[in-house]
Amino acid sequence: MTERAFRNAIALDMAIGGSTNTVLHLPAIAREVGVALSLDTFDRISRTTPCLVKLRPSGPYHMEDLDRAGGVATVLAELLRGGCLHPDQPTVAGVRSGDLARRPTAADPSAAAIVHPFAAPLAREGGIRILRGNLAPEGAVAKAAAVLPTMHRHRGPARVFDGEEAAQAAILAGGIHPGDVVVIRYEGPRGGPGMREMLMPTSSLAGIGLDGSVALITDGRFSGASRGAAIGHVSPEAAVGGPLALVKEGDEIEIDLDAGALALLVDGEEWARRREQWKAPKMKAVGYLARYAAHVGSASRGAILED
Repeated sequence: MTERAFRNAIALDMAIGGSTNTVLHLPAIAREVGVALSLDTFDRISRTTPCLVKLRPSGPYHMEDLDRAGGVATVLAELLRGGCLHPDQPTVAGVRSGDLARRPTAADPSAAAIVHPFAAPLAREGGIRILRGNLAPEGAVAKAAAVLPTMHRHRGPARVFDGEEAAQAAILAGGIHPGDVVVIRYEGPRGGPGMREMLMPTSSLAGIGLDGSVALITDGRFSGASRGAAIGHVSPEAAVGGPLALVKEGDEIEIDLDAGALALLVDGEEWARRREQWKAPKMKAVGYLARYAAHVGSASRGAILED
């Protein structure tokens, strides 16, 4: 496979709303075939590829609806029409991407509105946003397509939890309030270990009506069913001393999805003091998971085993 084939896969993902897990899996797969795929590549393609389909939970349709509309081939045809597809690249269908895009599809006429034309997209940009800043110098990932416009920019106090269970307990107990920024750390590739999906906290926030006023930041990851201002894959992760480990309760955190910025508003002197005081927590994994945790790399590189 070539880098262009991976670029096609990214463009397709962005056109159908974007998956944060794609930003984890594709770099790992690319590494296996000798292709370097950076987070910047995802961000660049997302900013130049329009969103043409909105599936659950960020839209009203399901995968079977997309299938009725002609499936992936219909989306590829629009990307080809807009110049966002490399037509000479192979696909798992056994034909080149351009040939697949040109195949006639047996689309249900009643489903035509599900896939928007390239010239009249649902949004000018794709569904994924890569953020950087002093909280995520190696990058973090958000599904911007699932975030309400009012939450694209947010500033609020950090509510800090060392693990998903503690955060979930606080949410269910009514301890999280509008404007808060929930920080769930030590859930990254090494700290988890394995990057659990933070589906319960995001679902709970949505269920009690706080997905439009509360942000969530984690070095873990999210399910495709997550919605709201959820930012994951924060790298370097807390377990290796990443900046997320230095956040304290009440710190102000600023998020700007449109600018791709994520910042902890703490001065340099205080930052340095916290860095000196930080101590790595005892590894909670045993057996094979401990071996995995000892060798896994950053989520920004696909959380692959690096040594």
